[in-house]
Amino acid sequence: MAQTYDVIVIGSGPGGYPAAIRASQLGLKVAIVEKESLGGICLNWGCIPTKALLKSAQVFEYIKHAKDYGINVGDSSADFGAVIKRSRGVADGMSKGVSFLMKKNKIDVIMGAGKAKGNKTVEVTDKDGKKTDYTANKGVIIATGARARELPNIKIDGKKVIEYRKAMSLDFQPKSLLVVGSGAIGMEFAYVYAAMGTKVTVVEFLPNLVPVEDEEISKEIAKQYKKLGVDTYVNSTVETVDTSGNGCVVSVKTPDGQKTFEVDVVLSAAGIVSNIENIGLEETGIKTDKGKISVNEWYETSVPGFYAIGDCTPGPALAHVATAEGIICAEKIAGHKTEALDYGNIPGCTYCQPEIASVGFTEKKAREAGYDVKVGKFPFKASGKASAAGATDGFVKVVFDAKYGEFLGAHMIGTNVTEMIAEVVVARKLETTSHEILRSIHPHPTMSEALKGATEAAYGEAIDL
Repeated sequence: MAQTYDVIVIGSGPGGYPAAIRASQLGLKVAIVEKESLGGICLNWGCIPTKALLKSAQVFEYIKHAKDYGINVGDSSADFGAVIKRSRGVADGMSKGVSFLMKKNKIDVIMGAGKAKGNKTVEVTDKDGKKTDYTANKGVIIATGARARELPNIKIDGKKVIEYRKAMSLDFQPKSLLVVGSGAIGMEFAYVYAAMGTKVTVVEFLPNLVPVEDEEISKEIAKQYKKLGVDTYVNSTVETVDTSGNGCVVSVKTPDGQKTFEVDVVLSAAGIVSNIENIGLEETGIKTDKGKISVNEWYETSVPGFYAIGDCTPGPALAHVATAEGIICAEKIAGHKTEALDYGNIPGCTYCQPEIASVGFTEKKAREAGYDVKVGKFPFKASGKASAAGATDGFVKVVFDAKYGEFLGAHMIGTNVTEMIAEVVVARKLETTSHEILRSIHPHPTMSEALKGATEAAYGEAIDL
């Protein structure tokens, strides 16, 4: 007879483990199934270790520019192996933290590959191939995440053509790197490697770098990457990658004609694909659409008793979205009063330098939606704190509805702006208008003053511009 729980979660990433913890907090007996490492891709091979790499790159950049701060430093160099080792150590420590949280919340961890079966049952195959069935009284939550997308003409071999996992665990620092795709993954790794001395080229298929961002943000990051020594090509397509020689010969179609690049390594960062194969969807009749599990606003699939959250569903592929979805899903299963997630108020962050953070409508999207808008922009070069910190690159841009003052969106590029965007998320959640922002005192001197400054600029009340 199968062992029984109230809730079984398949996958322990940033969606799965918070869902398990919230279900346990609400009095349910919970098990979580994981085939690799607790914490999933984000914690072990994504969000956390990449931020460790980015910090090492930023520290190295500080050292190289120490003279700008009146500090004399001798010759310095990046120990690539030590940088990688530190990153892996940070990830390992966080994974152990998730293990602690499972014990603290009395959640059973079942190591193995989970597969959905009928009647809210999960079959788990352990490392030795042994299969065991577990049954959920209330529901099974599928949180299997996603992996790097492999383009048909760019075959990932793990040596010369790599994806993000290999990019953060290479045993050597390439002298040259070509990055395919300028989303968050591509731009973050481009910064890491360029800051540590690798010659980096970024190729983007769409018209702008970081194409989901406001166009002014895209133009600014292009300017900053040029200063860093990164070559960028937009409206461009990688057509072939020849790995028969010592490195890679890459043929790229650009608006200026065909170009050939000879590089040590190619990083394919052209999006992700959901992990929905071999998890029992076909056998149980759980419907999918365009490679994603179909769900309603409470993350219920087409089969009663089965739920899905995170990157294997149609929502934005972001760790904080998966976490929110997991908590809402667990609360719904437990019969707890909850509210559906507002996908129009999801912040996005890219942790290159300068950082990028945004939420809500871009100026272009707001106008296309029919809004008459007021737009304000405050450059960090006008910020006292930014000047003192030597971090004057970038700006804050705000978009308001001209009629009612509704806070439609904010777009930031600069040092530490990923720490500033939450103010806008909360303001929009509370339906705050431009008037409240104008009358809310922001401490001086801080980078956050730029948000108030941008709002003042939108209404012709700028003090520091």
